[in-house]
Amino acid sequence: MGVITVLGILGCGGPTGPKPLVVGMDLSYPPFETINNQGEPMGVSVELAQGLADAIGRPLKIENIPFVGLIPSLQGGRLDCVISSMTVTEERKHSIGFSDPYLKTGLGILAGAGSDIERVVDEPGRTYVVRQGTTGEVWARKNLKNANILSVEKENAAVLEVIQGKADGFIYDQMSVWSNWQQHPDRTRALLNPLQIEEWAVAVRKDDLEMTQSVNDFLKAFRAAGGFDRLSKTYLSEQKQAFDNQGIPFIF
Repeated sequence: MGVITVLGILGCGGPTGPKPLVVGMDLSYPPFETINNQGEPMGVSVELAQGLADAIGRPLKIENIPFVGLIPSLQGGRLDCVISSMTVTEERKHSIGFSDPYLKTGLGILAGAGSDIERVVDEPGRTYVVRQGTTGEVWARKNLKNANILSVEKENAAVLEVIQGKADGFIYDQMSVWSNWQQHPDRTRALLNPLQIEEWAVAVRKDDLEMTQSVNDFLKAFRAAGGFDRLSKTYLSEQKQAFDNQGIPFIF
């Protein structure tokens, strides 16, 4: 996947203007980061990136990179930061830095409509599908010693394994589990009680203290101004209601 510079909407600094803020994200994860019918980036993360760029007075340039390539691209200097629904983990902290968390979520399970599971059961004969490079895969490989773990690159491929009955469940974040259940309500079930609680943050290079402070200042001001409440209403109103109905705290 290549570079997406949204000039008409996001602006351009010009040859003598400010240097663009280059933000990496995997635009395959609606409603947080995706591409609309006009081929333009859209979603929660895109609005956060635009808000950050505006706050520091730089035009925004988005690079659409597969999730597993985001951290290497950040380390190599291709990106200024990553805003792509990235979970803070101790392993990732060894190689990159993080802003203050802006969202709290958890791992859920997308189960088949005809399956008998209500939770993850670690036993021979069970198969769980995960997406490569995600915390769902990390959790599964750490906690499932007897069940089979199937790792795939794309989210839709993981969902298909569940729909076709090849996997007992897809271990992924709660929001995506809910969204995929909504798309396939007759063939899947959403088990939202979290396997573990996670926090998302903006990823930065470990030595880029100026960027880290700029992001933290922006997130604090954005929250105080009601920005996250607005994003919830714009992109996540149905999800929030579903979480409220199940007594599960919402993400922002």
